[in-house]
Amino acid sequence: MDHGDRMDRIYRHQRHVYDATRVFFLAGRDRLIRAMDLRPGDRVLDVGCGTGRNLRKIARRYPGTELFGLDVSKQMLQTAGRKLKGLNVALACGSAEELDPVQLFGQPQTFDAIIFSYSLSMIPDWRKALETAMTHMNAGGSLHIVDFYDQGNWPKILRTILIRWLAQFGVRFDSTAMDFLQSITTQDWTVRIEPLFARYAFLARLTKSEK
Repeated sequence: MDHGDRMDRIYRHQRHVYDATRVFFLAGRDRLIRAMDLRPGDRVLDVGCGTGRNLRKIARRYPGTELFGLDVSKQMLQTAGRKLKGLNVALACGSAEELDPVQLFGQPQTFDAIIFSYSLSMIPDWRKALETAMTHMNAGGSLHIVDFYDQGNWPKILRTILIRWLAQFGVRFDSTAMDFLQSITTQDWTVRIEPLFARYAFLARLTKSEK
């Protein structure tokens, strides 16, 4: 069973109640959206767009943006298609690690903003997914991440319960993620990382130089 099939199996029924049941668990999503500072005409890709919840909020907050959603789950994309009907959003089913905008969307190769909203921790090869996304970023563009952190300031028993619960949905925080993100800082990229809610989650923004 490949990753797409696993996600379809997990979310085949849950997609119908996903947004209502994840309001508190997926904290920080709206904060990420508010910080994006998008302009009309900007091209935005949501990697692991799920039900399309974030894309709908972006469309309303930033009119005139061109929005794209990628997800490996056909089941989730069915829900997203209904939720985003009438909005300027293109959806495609595919792997984040093998992102190819021309093949998926029939569009140019680059974006002004790319989002990983609680999806990075579910992608089998998340490093490759990030590196691939970065190759499709316009100069001056930014990559935005919100995801689970290590709950380092939580009581051990609560942390253990959360980790076991998340594992049921294919979610796993890789302890090497922070070192990897910080290693991206070069003359071409700047990285800003912010822990949230006693390290329950984190926000990261990777900005590409305008040169």
